[in-house]
Amino acid sequence: MLSLTIVVLVTAAAGFIVWANDKRHTKYGVVLPAAVSVVVGAVSWIILMAAGFGYRPGMTWLPWVLPMVLGAAAAVAVVLYLGRTRARHDLQRLTEALKL
Repeated sequence: MLSLTIVVLVTAAAGFIVWANDKRHTKYGVVLPAAVSVVVGAVSWIILMAAGFGYRPGMTWLPWVLPMVLGAAAAVAVVLYLGRTRARHDLQRLTEALKL
C-alpha cells in the first residue's frame, strides 16, 4: 500500500507542476491536471498489481515507475487539449458576443 501512496503523491505533484507551467492555465481549474494524473496513476497501479507485476523478480519497478509516467503524461495531454480547446471556444464566444 505504500507504493500506491507514493504513486498518488508523485502524480499529484506532477499534475500541479504541469498546471503551473502551462501558459493557458487560467482556462481550467488548478486541480484538474492533478486529479487526472492521480486517477490514471492509481488505476494503472491497480491494474499492474492485479496482473502480478509487483511481485515478480526483476519487475517490481514496473508498478512504481510506469503509473507515475502514465499519470504525468495524462496530465500533459489534458492540459494541451483543454488549453487549446477552451481558448478557441472562449474566442468564438467573445467574437459572437461582440458582433451583437
